[in-house]
Amino acid sequence: MNATGAPASATEDPAAFTSDEMMTACAARALRDGMTCFVGIGLPSAAANLARATHAPGLVLIYESGTIGAKPDRLPLSIGDGILAETAGAVVSVPEIFNYWLQPGRIGVGFLGAAQIDKFGNINTTVVGADYAHPAVRLPGAGGAPEIAASCRQVIVVVRQNRRSFVDRVDFVTSVGFGDGAGARERLGLAGAGPRKVITDLGILEPDPVTCELTLTGLYPGVTVADAAAKTGWDLAVSDSLEVLEPPSAAELTALRELHARDNEADNAS
Repeated sequence: MNATGAPASATEDPAAFTSDEMMTACAARALRDGMTCFVGIGLPSAAANLARATHAPGLVLIYESGTIGAKPDRLPLSIGDGILAETAGAVVSVPEIFNYWLQPGRIGVGFLGAAQIDKFGNINTTVVGADYAHPAVRLPGAGGAPEIAASCRQVIVVVRQNRRSFVDRVDFVTSVGFGDGAGARERLGLAGAGPRKVITDLGILEPDPVTCELTLTGLYPGVTVADAAAKTGWDLAVSDSLEVLEPPSAAELTALRELHARDNEADNAS
């Protein structure tokens, strides 16, 4: 594909997989064997467990509840799901996860979601609206996200792309990406490299190496630059080497659907 947005032909029908499956596969591919990964529930957990079931069997999963090296054979229902403690190499306190593992930079990659994200990868999960005391929407809040954004060696953001979530400037900076641009993380003394990938239901954005502005580097089969630009609240930068991303392989889809099937079995049994 070139930067005009003309789609290349795909060997697989995009209707054969869902956008969530495509997002999950792309997130899983960003994880390497032997990496330590701070995992959240939902799509990030599915991605991490998919990676461990396919190309990264030595991936070390760390959940906020204090489980290190968990090896669940199904997707956990929450960070407190017993299967995480039962299959973990170690279980420690939550303060130890943050003080000993996260803050010193021992975790290779952390996943974050976003209610809003701007062109420099700053994330809002606190309030929507200019008035903090009387917002249009009060969101769940920060949790451990600011620490993940500050201290993980790199961050992967997973978020659906639309003009409500992709805004020119977030209403509240819950988790710092690249602040106001190049050099901001260094001025703030943040140890981690910040968001290296933003994975959406349309494609992948990565920070420009000079400006740190999020730039469209990959699109899903059947998606055009115009589609992505229409769902972005700023003038979307597009890479000169924009590519069409590979659909989920048969092996990825089989492993992912097995994880979800076991998850449904656990739900039905409870």
